[in-house]
Amino acid sequence: MPQPNKKRGRRMGETKRKHEDGDDDPGSSSKRRKSTNGDMNASHVQDLSLESAYPPMEKAFFGVLDDEEQEYFKRADDMLESNAFGDNDERSLFLANVYREADGKELKIAQSQSCSRLMERLIQFSTPTQLKTLFEKFGGNFIHLVSHRFASHCCEALFLRAAPVVSEELVSATPYDKTNGTTQMSKGEPRASMESFYLTTLGELEGNVGYLLTDRYASHVLRVLLLVLSGEPIDTASTKHLLQSKRKETNAVAGTDQATVQTLDKARSVPLSFSEALKKLIADSITGLDTEKLRALATHPNGNPTLQLLLRLELTHYGKSRGKDENSIIRTLLPDDPITAESGSAGFMSGLVYDPIGSHLAETIVQHAPGKTFKNLYFEFFRERMPTHARNEAAGYVVCRILERLGQDDLLDAHERLVPVVTELLQRGRTVVVRTLIERCTVRGIDTQAIAVQVDATWHGSKGFEVEKLLKFDEENALDVDPGHDNVVNGNTANTTDTSFTRSAEPFKGHFNRLAQAMLVVPGSLSALVLDSLITLDPQTLISMAKDSIVSRTLQAALTSRTASFIIIRKLIQHFYGHMGEMAVDKAASHVVDSMWEGTHGLAFIRERIAEELAENEAQLRDSSCGRAVWKNWKMDLYKRRRADWIKQSKMKASNDGFQSFAELDTKTGPESVKKTPIQLARERNAKNKEQNQKGRGRATNRRPAAPTTSIPAPTTNSTASTAPAAKSMAST
Repeated sequence: MPQPNKKRGRRMGETKRKHEDGDDDPGSSSKRRKSTNGDMNASHVQDLSLESAYPPMEKAFFGVLDDEEQEYFKRADDMLESNAFGDNDERSLFLANVYREADGKELKIAQSQSCSRLMERLIQFSTPTQLKTLFEKFGGNFIHLVSHRFASHCCEALFLRAAPVVSEELVSATPYDKTNGTTQMSKGEPRASMESFYLTTLGELEGNVGYLLTDRYASHVLRVLLLVLSGEPIDTASTKHLLQSKRKETNAVAGTDQATVQTLDKARSVPLSFSEALKKLIADSITGLDTEKLRALATHPNGNPTLQLLLRLELTHYGKSRGKDENSIIRTLLPDDPITAESGSAGFMSGLVYDPIGSHLAETIVQHAPGKTFKNLYFEFFRERMPTHARNEAAGYVVCRILERLGQDDLLDAHERLVPVVTELLQRGRTVVVRTLIERCTVRGIDTQAIAVQVDATWHGSKGFEVEKLLKFDEENALDVDPGHDNVVNGNTANTTDTSFTRSAEPFKGHFNRLAQAMLVVPGSLSALVLDSLITLDPQTLISMAKDSIVSRTLQAALTSRTASFIIIRKLIQHFYGHMGEMAVDKAASHVVDSMWEGTHGLAFIRERIAEELAENEAQLRDSSCGRAVWKNWKMDLYKRRRADWIKQSKMKASNDGFQSFAELDTKTGPESVKKTPIQLARERNAKNKEQNQKGRGRATNRRPAAPTTSIPAPTTNSTASTAPAAKSMAST
């Protein structure tokens, strides 16, 4: 008889505690990880206060599968993962057989380390009827399943897969009985709607939501439930970091219904009962929590992401007026009204913005707080401290959210405060603050000349602005770090005495390249710094940059930038002449060649020269997957066979005035070389055709009255009568 796992001895208990102490939550991202003894002591006190509020729950055990059952389900898992089925009917038959074998063993499979993945894959392929069957099988045990290490993933997959079914049932024509919450199936047997299954599940979790907030596994499932009830998009970049950790395994398989995946990317229609259930769930989550305990939850690695989501849903779904309610989350966190620099709320925010975990909640507060609360916080707490916060790794992200919400006048004031420290921010690697400041100033119409001066002063050398240092391309480039401060690269603390920067620090390098790409969008001095410096580089350096997977993106942005003139683009492309074939077969540089098609808008002679060089390297390009992609994007088959059609299509892609062949360029000199609109060109052609037609008719008219030639004999009769009218007409003419 199998026995449940038990701790045996002190060593086993210690090993298990060390294993379970690992943080799988996205709230403790490595980019903001910085632990000290003081932080550990503070978190220990907070954990004790939360443990008293949420006592641990007894774990349930549903037994284990025997060896034969495990072997069968493992083979079924391999079949689903490989998706080696002839058609959908064959796969549906296989799923039905697996469900039949798993009947009565669903709870064991969900808690099995080796077979729980099978349950997740089964859920991804399940029909609505099969999903409802699983809800029935899991019913009454959800509180134990959502807090289990392996079964929690199955519950999460079930809630996600069933979410679109709720929306489909709302708009379907299936008769729905609102009195008992059932739908009439084709066989005449009533089955509960998916809406009622969700509400039943919430009823099981009622009274234990506080415990689920801080549980290592259940907190992830609770976030999924919150998003399903709200109808918000789930599978997006803004929500993924709240739902799963960076180390979570991707269990998606080929053949999954793409329509379902796309449905999760968009907002969904949900019944009114979900809105009421969401409101109740938010209220239950903070029931019994005073300000002190809720603030302890703000820095909890598992509770912080859930608190972020609760706060955002409360303020977005129930209006900003919800912030005035004394029982709301934001009023519980920030009870002082108004908030002053000496108040407890200001002290809480001061510690929150510098905390690697708590700063995420500070961002949410800044983004979604009511306007009155935000202005109070900004003017009383953040305004004077903007340069100080911008220097800190964690608080810098809060500064970015503040800049995104400021109006023009307040943003101009923040711009004046941050510009003097731009050089220091760049030296510390705080590019995200500088990039956000540039983007917001561009949106609000604020001059960025002062920022350009500071950026130029940061990397100004003997030859002017050195763009290689901005892009962190050169391996021997020195990363200027302020002495006395640690430089965090890839989550590792580097010694400030050794400031060498290598290409191995890819994420850090990517931040600086995104800054350069943001500069290229801004017309004026910022884009000129990058463009003017790029065209002064030698060809070999530019080719090496094009082959760099990160720096090549900046070159693509430069070639397609709307702020770059024809002269700049022409000079930049000329550096690559003679190397198009080499670049086209490179994984990174091939994208640079592709971007030259758009970059040569209006530069026909350059576009044709690149095409000629690609045609000369046809064999090399066809032997490479990257080269074949370039060949296709440049339509080189059409270029080789029917060049006139290639030129015609190029005109259609780049507008009528954007592409001209060599012959057309030779005839356009002087004032006529000025670009004309399509209507002007059509009018000129029409006028020219009319003029030619009139000249042709005039020449034909002049030829008609001409006298007969001497070779034609004159008539013998009535010669006088016949010649007289002719003479008269000639005289009159």
